[in-house]
Amino acid sequence: MSDIKVSIVVPIYNLEEYVPRCMEALCNQTLKEIEIICVNDGSTDSAPQIIEGFKEKYPNKVKIFHKENGGEASARTYGLKQATGEYVGFIDSDDVPEVTWAEKLYNAAKANDADIAFSGYDRVMLDTGKTVSVEMTQYGTQTREVKWDEDLIVYANPSLWNKIYRLEKVKHLEFLPFRGCNDTLFLISAYMDGISRITFIPDVLYHYYLRSSSQIHNLKEKDIENLKKYMLQMKQHAEDLGKYEEYKYCLSAWAFIHIAISWSYMVSYDKDSSTLKVLSGIRKYLDENFPVWKKNPFFKLGHCVKKGFKYFCIWGVHLLYKLHLQVIYVWVNRFLVDVLHVEVKW
Repeated sequence: MSDIKVSIVVPIYNLEEYVPRCMEALCNQTLKEIEIICVNDGSTDSAPQIIEGFKEKYPNKVKIFHKENGGEASARTYGLKQATGEYVGFIDSDDVPEVTWAEKLYNAAKANDADIAFSGYDRVMLDTGKTVSVEMTQYGTQTREVKWDEDLIVYANPSLWNKIYRLEKVKHLEFLPFRGCNDTLFLISAYMDGISRITFIPDVLYHYYLRSSSQIHNLKEKDIENLKKYMLQMKQHAEDLGKYEEYKYCLSAWAFIHIAISWSYMVSYDKDSSTLKVLSGIRKYLDENFPVWKKNPFFKLGHCVKKGFKYFCIWGVHLLYKLHLQVIYVWVNRFLVDVLHVEVKW
């Protein structure tokens, strides 16, 4: 049996200027029983040489695998298959975890017999060092069973790097080969395939750095079509398990939030796409594939009002879609972001 407590998978593709600070933080983790699995995904700069230097310095911690470029999803899947720890986590090479990241998450997971441990994180502007927001601290310290008749798992942040997973529950999974939402779909799959207990700690353990080449401004209509396709894979998996009726409200909520709210807004910046056509296509897709979206109890006014302002706004967008007025949502969101410079996080 492995004595590794946490395997840490780090996809490496270029970013030579950021890799050293990430690797320093990982190699100096206060939890000693870790393995750092660096997957060089066909880098063309000096990043491979940099991680080789860390392997020489920390030969018992750093493991390096080289593969042809296949994208972040393939690198994460490759690294997952090499993991031997009790838990596994995923780090982006241009971000920085706290040196207590692994220890605090592992201790929380073990103390509560949890399949996933979540932590807080912040979002930092790379060029200025300014903290834009602090996320995932609102849950405090708590442990919950996964329940499909509650919306906790819908709204608990799906990002990979602020959590660790019990390896035996996710080793068989793969990241889907398209950009964006891979973390969300991985987490949905994990919930469906046996994750039953999750725990939260409010400590900010991860620093996510925002670069100017934001995904917000380069998503295309084809990306939405891919996300639609992969959400249908999630639905099909639920049906294959014989649990679609149990999972349907969470699945329709995920589809609505990520496709109808988040990605529809981002694709509105694509000059080669028709916003009206995209929005009409999204509503048609929901009607045909997730018909319970209209009467989803997670989007009822009474439910949303009790949960706070953000959820009231989601109720408002949901209402606009039901009235075929979803373009108003995009206009309002664009005005808030582009004119008033008020960032809206869904």
